[in-house]
Amino acid sequence: MPGTNLTRDEAQTRARILEVGSYTIELDLTTSEKTFASTTTIAFTSREPGGSAFADLVDAEIHEITLNGESLDPAEVYADSRIRLDNLHVENVLVVRADCTYSHSGEGLHRFVDPADDRVYLYSQFEVPDARRVFTTFEQPDLKSVFTFVVTAPEHWKVVSNAPTPEPTPIGDGKATWHFPTTRKMSTYITAVVAGEYHEVQDVYEGKHGTIPLGHYCRQSLVEFLDRDELVKLTKQSFAFFEEQFEYPYPFEKYDQLYVPEYNMGAMENAGCVTLRDEYLPRSRQPRSFYEFRASVITHEMAHMWFGNLVTMKWWDDLWLNESFAEWACYWCEAEATEFTEAWTGFTNARKQTGYRQDQMPSTHPIAADNYDLHAVEVNFDMITYAKGASVLKQLVAWVGLEPFLGGLRQYFKDHEYGNSEFTDLLHALEKASGRELDSWATEWLQTAGVNTLSPRFELDGDGSYSSFSVLQTADPDWPTLRRHRIGVGLYDEVDGALVRREYLEVDVEGAETELAALVGKQQPDLLLLNDDDLTYAKIRLDERSLATVITGLGKLGDSLPRALCWGSAWDMTRDAEMSATDFVDLVLANIGQETDAWGISRIPDYAAQSVNSFSAPANRPALQAKWEQGLRTLLAEAEPGTDQQLTFARSFAGAARSDAALADLEAMLDGTLTFDGLAMDQDLRWVLITGLARRGRAGNRISDELAADNTISGKENAAAARASQPTPEAKAEAWEATMVQADTPNETHRSIAMAFHATGQDEVLTPYVAKYLEAADTTWEHLGTHKAAVALAGLFPRSLASPELLDQIDAWLETTTANPGAQRLVREGRADVARYLKGQQKDSLQ
Repeated sequence: MPGTNLTRDEAQTRARILEVGSYTIELDLTTSEKTFASTTTIAFTSREPGGSAFADLVDAEIHEITLNGESLDPAEVYADSRIRLDNLHVENVLVVRADCTYSHSGEGLHRFVDPADDRVYLYSQFEVPDARRVFTTFEQPDLKSVFTFVVTAPEHWKVVSNAPTPEPTPIGDGKATWHFPTTRKMSTYITAVVAGEYHEVQDVYEGKHGTIPLGHYCRQSLVEFLDRDELVKLTKQSFAFFEEQFEYPYPFEKYDQLYVPEYNMGAMENAGCVTLRDEYLPRSRQPRSFYEFRASVITHEMAHMWFGNLVTMKWWDDLWLNESFAEWACYWCEAEATEFTEAWTGFTNARKQTGYRQDQMPSTHPIAADNYDLHAVEVNFDMITYAKGASVLKQLVAWVGLEPFLGGLRQYFKDHEYGNSEFTDLLHALEKASGRELDSWATEWLQTAGVNTLSPRFELDGDGSYSSFSVLQTADPDWPTLRRHRIGVGLYDEVDGALVRREYLEVDVEGAETELAALVGKQQPDLLLLNDDDLTYAKIRLDERSLATVITGLGKLGDSLPRALCWGSAWDMTRDAEMSATDFVDLVLANIGQETDAWGISRIPDYAAQSVNSFSAPANRPALQAKWEQGLRTLLAEAEPGTDQQLTFARSFAGAARSDAALADLEAMLDGTLTFDGLAMDQDLRWVLITGLARRGRAGNRISDELAADNTISGKENAAAARASQPTPEAKAEAWEATMVQADTPNETHRSIAMAFHATGQDEVLTPYVAKYLEAADTTWEHLGTHKAAVALAGLFPRSLASPELLDQIDAWLETTTANPGAQRLVREGRADVARYLKGQQKDSLQ
């Protein structure tokens, strides 16, 4: 039985038979707080008269189905989320009248009541296959059509969709109907409906191709945090950049951005109706990295308007290209068109690291995954899709050159506008524009998994010059592909207290060893940096002299990107048990105070915290925890007032606090008896400090007192996380119930609890949950649904209890389980983390 699944073969068969002329979707949002009325009329043609097909509708109570004027019995034709359609004509009209269910998991049409003021907010989320939770569809990306939405809602609401918002027509009883114009041709998954008591502001972008209306929306309780001027500036900068670079006007009529609550993802590129998580409207001070990331989200979604919405993949096999392109384009746009000119450094320090981590998991897969059905899409939609894919496209741009790349892209948009394509279509356009053969490049980079490691091999003569030099390339034995890399090689010397690049060359690396004759005779530098400028996707190794230079003087490097590469190399070496956790923590404490990159400042302390709590030898851990705690306290005291460093060190100190003195400092900061000039004790920081106390059993009544003063959805989520972090059996039992048992926990609250459940030093109360976790993992996927199950299984995996015995327990479960493949994948990934921790602990024990 297919259930909600759909195979690629089924979709291809349906696309061969059908062509969809139009949808008319009538939604009545006033019928109930649990369901809404949905009537869908689809006009479509069939190339096989007399044949059969099916339409999709999930979790609905169907009242009436009519096909070509004939009534169909729902009991006979509706099963497994499909409506069977027999005896098709050449021209067909399907009408389905149903009640559909509001979601509280961020899928389909999500309904939220704001605890701050009891106002109601709805928004849709349809990618990958969830438009069918709101209206009857042919749910696949290559059956594009035009859509006419008719929405009935309370007359004081705002209602927004893909087409420009019309004036509502009052119909009495405080209700009104919005008759939206027909959309441009698009896929079902990028249609959207957003409705509720939203605050609205309008602006316009005057571009080279005309005027584009710009709308921004948020909850009423967040109006004071809607930094409209900054958001409009970023939107206009992005429009100007993409219209110029793509040489194609914005392909839709208007551009609304709606900040919505309890959102599962960062944002969604619905055509002309972009939804974003409303945490991007912060109520407290945030570091620059937060705003840099928000800018990347805004530019990412806008890039999709061309790549993904104007031209759309035929099937989810090319989902990687959709997301990888937008990811590459957003950093390119940020660096070239916004104030975040060092965006690629941030990418290296943070986003790219997520790709490296995912690519070294047992679940790694090629970028171009074989998404043979929707279940496979769910499993393969990860940081390989985003971060690795963007990194590889960056390598492709370096390989063919930016202008030829853009030339091929511009022709691709013209050739496939408002239609569907496959990756080969783009590849051929790029080959034609660049004159380079790219099929073999695509094979080695897109159809194989794993990350390569590049290391220097050299000999020195008597005066310290290179007498031979080559770059070695290795790969994981399970994923042995050696690739072609275009890399930079930088030679840095210390000059007057600064590390200065003396020489730079770009070379092509291929195979297991590539000789670099150009370096023979060159004096060995203080720092030799492979992949300088971060052109390729590969781990790099530092030779002994370079590593010593980095450990004692990384802060002497004036440019942020080579620093990011050195940070990344040291972190890779720590994760690979080639550098001890103790040495990595020493590196961070000695150099993080001089870091200037926004993402370096905020992310690298997280890596150090992992080193302390997971990669350190148990015998060394208490001393290293104390060193980290005291080092952060010193960094906090010495940080320049009002800087990102100060804020990050305060947050990190709260996470590291274990000693009585440190916990007393957290209490004093909350009570106002310990202050730091420039550090505002705002609401978000208060919750960070309270959670730090809760983790050590020192919160007392602070959680409930703070929640009483912060009766918002953010307050509820923070309070739930703080409670879950407490080291008591009662707290863990309550958290377990909310995440693994109750299916109706609000999705962001669910995430907050799951992420807070485990903490180092709580072994006694956490150990009983190993067996409970493995038992629950057998059925969690079916019990909680895909999204919540993934969050719960990832967050509650017992990484903090890493031991050989834990590996044995997990292996025994894996040998016998019949759990959903998605659940098994997450357990295998957790196991891989534990195995990596144990190797790192062994390395650190040699200190």
